[in-house]
Amino acid sequence: MSRIGRMHIEIPAAVKVAFENGVVKVDGPKGSLSQKIADKHIDLKFEGNVLTVVRDSEEKSVKAKHGLYRQLIANMIKGVETPFVKTLIIQGVGYKAQVNGSKLVMNLGYSHPVEFTAPAGITLACPDATTVTVTGISKELVGQTAANIRSKRPVEPYHNYGLHYSDEVVVKKEGKTAGK
Repeated sequence: MSRIGRMHIEIPAAVKVAFENGVVKVDGPKGSLSQKIADKHIDLKFEGNVLTVVRDSEEKSVKAKHGLYRQLIANMIKGVETPFVKTLIIQGVGYKAQVNGSKLVMNLGYSHPVEFTAPAGITLACPDATTVTVTGISKELVGQTAANIRSKRPVEPYHNYGLHYSDEVVVKKEGKTAGK
């Protein structure tokens, strides 16, 4: 059995979880999320405030999805209680960002400013000119939005100019050395 799939999920008091017609709906203080469970062999068991994801088949495809759906549901429960946050750092001479409404406007060394519009459910903030925070209740959407912003100017390995995650280790390459 999947190690992740057989772990129990504690449901906080402020969060409500419902499972009907193959769709899990999670409501909490920060919002609501839903996830369709595409496999008919996976079911949810509620015992008080503990949720367990179970499967009734030992097929390889069902076993593969068991841990996946358990973790997706756990992330939904965690997200509606405390939002997920990804922080991006901007490095470079003259590189900066600011938020105008729901748009993020960045100067990244191009001849024009780069604009990025936040999708629904995502909040963008700039605590300072070189930091961008992406906040939302869906872990998947927060991660994808942060990756889309980062793709506007990935880190260049010789000067480390560009956008990178705050917890990412950026390795600087050594440049050319003088001849002998």
